[in-house]
Amino acid sequence: MSALTYKKNDDIESGSLDKMTVFQDCMSGFNASPIMPKKCRLLLSKLAHLLSSGETFPADEATALFFSVTKLFQHKDPSLRQMVYVVIKELAPIANDVIMVTSSIMKDVQGSNELIYKPNAIRALCRIIDGSIVQGIERLMKTAIVDKNPSISSAALVSSYQLLPIAKDTVRRWANETQECVVAQKSFPPGALLGNYHIGVSTLSQYHALGLLYQIRAHDRMALMKMVQQLSGPSTSLKSSNAIIMLIRFISRIISDDQNLRAPLYVLLENWLRHKSDMVNLEAAKIILNIKGISEEEATPAVNVLQQFLSSPRTVYRFAAIRAFSKFAMVQPVLISHCNIEIENLLSDTNRSIATYAITTLLQTGNETSVDRLLTQINGFMNDISDDFKIIIIEAVRSLALKFPTKHVAMLKFLADCLRDEGGIKVKTTIVESIFDMIKYVPDSKDEALGHLCEFIEDCEFTDITVRVLHMLGVEGPATSEPTMYIRYIYNRVVLENAVIRASAVSALAKFALTDDKEVRDSVVVLLRRCLEDVTDEVRDRAAVYLKVIGLDKQVAESYINPGKDYSLPVLEQELAQYVSGDREQFSTPFDMSTIPQITEEQAKANDFKIKSKANHEPEAAKADIAKEQMERALKEELTQQTYASTLASIAQFTDYGKILNSSKIVQLSESETEFVVSAVKHLFKDHLVIQYDINNTLKDTILEDVSVISIPDNEDIVEEFIIPIDTLSVESAGTVYVSFVRPTGEYPVTGFENNLKFTLKEIDPSSGEPEEDGFEDEYQIESLSLSASDYMIPTYAGSFVHQWDELRFDETFSIRIDAADLQEACTYLIETLNMMPLESSDVPVSTSQNTLKLFGKTVDGVKTVVQIRMIYSASNGVAIKIHTRAQEEAASALVIETFTN
Repeated sequence: MSALTYKKNDDIESGSLDKMTVFQDCMSGFNASPIMPKKCRLLLSKLAHLLSSGETFPADEATALFFSVTKLFQHKDPSLRQMVYVVIKELAPIANDVIMVTSSIMKDVQGSNELIYKPNAIRALCRIIDGSIVQGIERLMKTAIVDKNPSISSAALVSSYQLLPIAKDTVRRWANETQECVVAQKSFPPGALLGNYHIGVSTLSQYHALGLLYQIRAHDRMALMKMVQQLSGPSTSLKSSNAIIMLIRFISRIISDDQNLRAPLYVLLENWLRHKSDMVNLEAAKIILNIKGISEEEATPAVNVLQQFLSSPRTVYRFAAIRAFSKFAMVQPVLISHCNIEIENLLSDTNRSIATYAITTLLQTGNETSVDRLLTQINGFMNDISDDFKIIIIEAVRSLALKFPTKHVAMLKFLADCLRDEGGIKVKTTIVESIFDMIKYVPDSKDEALGHLCEFIEDCEFTDITVRVLHMLGVEGPATSEPTMYIRYIYNRVVLENAVIRASAVSALAKFALTDDKEVRDSVVVLLRRCLEDVTDEVRDRAAVYLKVIGLDKQVAESYINPGKDYSLPVLEQELAQYVSGDREQFSTPFDMSTIPQITEEQAKANDFKIKSKANHEPEAAKADIAKEQMERALKEELTQQTYASTLASIAQFTDYGKILNSSKIVQLSESETEFVVSAVKHLFKDHLVIQYDINNTLKDTILEDVSVISIPDNEDIVEEFIIPIDTLSVESAGTVYVSFVRPTGEYPVTGFENNLKFTLKEIDPSSGEPEEDGFEDEYQIESLSLSASDYMIPTYAGSFVHQWDELRFDETFSIRIDAADLQEACTYLIETLNMMPLESSDVPVSTSQNTLKLFGKTVDGVKTVVQIRMIYSASNGVAIKIHTRAQEEAASALVIETFTN
């Protein structure tokens, strides 16, 4: 490459700057004498471009550059000085000893009369100082905040944001000056120009001041409410539209934190719907529609405002309005349906993003007769929009398919066309998930949907999706009228695809061998034998195992090929790690898989559902942490259950009880400050109940002997069998007492237990340190313990509440009133009391006055139970609830009602 070509490419516009070349040019240019302003400005621009585009310099190089840049302070060129401050701010975090340039910057902050110097100097100063120096510039910053020049004031306010993490207490003392800046009117000096326009009054500093004031007062709810009331009144001096929008967002946070403040704050939001600024109108309407549990009456004014923006000539307003409608239509589609005429006009909008949101909204608000017309209009622009918007439309179609199952033919045709079009893995995955849902919840669509999936995997380039489709074909294909058609498509994957897909295809083929048709089973055996010659070990091994299993009894074969349960992988991993890391002697004993708990596919989905539903109601920044926390908690619970099982199995008296069906959470039966700290765990077996009492002796000069717990149940059906006491409980030590009861099989008695701690107390002789020979018997009363529905019930996920409800026939109803501050608190109480899984997001009330909570679970004996609870809230009477439950057995249905009647 010639030097001429190299220099031509070494330009900011070309984007091909060489870091080392720029470094060397800067070092020579900044240290040259005399200083050439034009050349140095160009070099500073290149350096700023590199730093802003992600390039970094080592600390020594950054330090050398930093102090070379500071030499340019000698020149008085305003444009050069401005670029110097820009680069200083970028280099400050990576260079060393930057605080040494403080004195040079302070000269411009304190004495400069140039408008362009002082704001930039303030910004640079706050980037290079540390917390110990902030107090030294406190007076200077206060003066700058209240400066009449809006550029200087805004620079000081924005810089205060940077100082909050390192000097929060100091910045909080600037609250009065910040408050003054919020209400003050600031003007640029006479003659100030912005391009060819004279600049007068500026309100931008109000926006910056309000943000800082919120950060200062965020910890004080009363001060925050006072600020909102002062700045939102009719006589407010808040003129900046940006500041008002920020204030609206602050109100939204306050409402989400405390629903009791919703009523007075809603009035403020409604007033802003009539503000002269369109930005404020849009933001107020969007926030109103985002309020959790907003009623139709409260949402109507916001909907009317947004409806007017749908016909706005400005693209950005139309986009903001239709996006808000698209989101709100998921909550209250009926209210949005009144705007369908204006929304349909947006289908032909030149902006494809607006048209996409329009069609999504219509899909959510439309009726069954409009489905075909909407799908036809969608096909017209699917190829012209991005993958993100395709996913939005496909999700809307999926919801519509479940809402109007009779239109499944048109829906499937649309989804199949989308599968054939170009798209990334996220788009294809969303389409496949939609088809899976139709197979599950719309039985009439199964054969056609499976056919579309078979055609799709013929040309699918994504291994993960192909594997999932093959699994679905293996699960649903054997039950269809023509299973051989799917066998052909599956075996094609064995011949044509990679090793991962071939292994999945072998597993899918094996499932067809479980059918009663001998011809189909023989065909599968022939195909599996061909797989024994595959070049991949995994494929060969799977084929060999399945061929061996198919020859066994059908029930045994099904337990291997299509198991209903799978091992808990976290527990299996931990047990294997302990087995491998132990002594070599233990390798003589085979690893015992029977100790690993098994979970069903429904339980696995329930765990995923819990994590996702929790994360969906939290801010985006916290979702990853919530999911991680939930996974760790689930793992901890599984390990705890495993510990209980292994401990009880090691006790001879419990060896004949069988497997633990359920273990409760730890229940504290005494205060942590008392002499004896007692907690309990309830373990349910098929015919027995074992209560584990963990006792901690906190006394320093006393030991306990023959420690037992006298537990008396209120229900005569539960009979005490035996007690395993603690022989000796020494000073400041813990032990466990077990009390075993016989419980009726197949029944779920609800009862309470009166508990008394019984022991022989012996004091320790201070001289010898030995306990006295003769003690005295004593009793210590502890809290009672209850056995309720939560102990018999296991939360379980179900895809369709209506399907489960219609399937079960033993039902019970009961009405009661509970004390709760709102419906959300009532939902939480009912879920914890019954220990059941909320379905269809019914645990998040969409109204403040009424809600229907839908719960599903299985008893410890595997009996399905569904509960529908209708709730009505009033401030004077609390929450009135009507419980309607259905179950596979009458005892399970009665269990739910008995929990509230006892």
